[in-house]
Amino acid sequence: MEPVGGGVARRLEQFKAACKKAGVKLTHQRLEVFREIAANTEHPDAETVFRGVRERVPTVSLDTVYRTLWLLDGLGLITTLGPRRESVRFDPNLEHHHHYVCVQCGRAKDFESADLNVLTIPASVKKFGSVMATHVEARGLCAACAKKTASGKTPAARQPRRKPSKPGGER
Repeated sequence: MEPVGGGVARRLEQFKAACKKAGVKLTHQRLEVFREIAANTEHPDAETVFRGVRERVPTVSLDTVYRTLWLLDGLGLITTLGPRRESVRFDPNLEHHHHYVCVQCGRAKDFESADLNVLTIPASVKKFGSVMATHVEARGLCAACAKKTASGKTPAARQPRRKPSKPGGER
């Protein structure tokens, strides 16, 4: 399964280079976890990655997979979708709204936006299936974490990697 936007071999080389630059030991298990995620276009969860790696490395633990995935996130080689860390977040607000999530502490706050409520879904999404609902998740550094970071009490959070905008505002 070849990921959109680049081959597995190229991504493996990027992974090796990022580990070397960060002074992170490149173990066989870490390499296999990265290989599994780089070869998958389905945005797998940790358990799916674990099952795939375990076929090749029967001694790998689920803990090792989780630690490696968060290491990859910290190195900027993968991003996350949906809930952060190992827990599912629950939201009692059933009204249409959006979320702001702090990338450092995980604090989630609701916000409303009439502009975001009327976003046009790209036609290319129709090939995936029907869209029943949408919401926007804005990620950033909350004011409390920004204050702690500025005072030197905590390290700065890694900035999410974004592709440069194309003309016309498309990504």
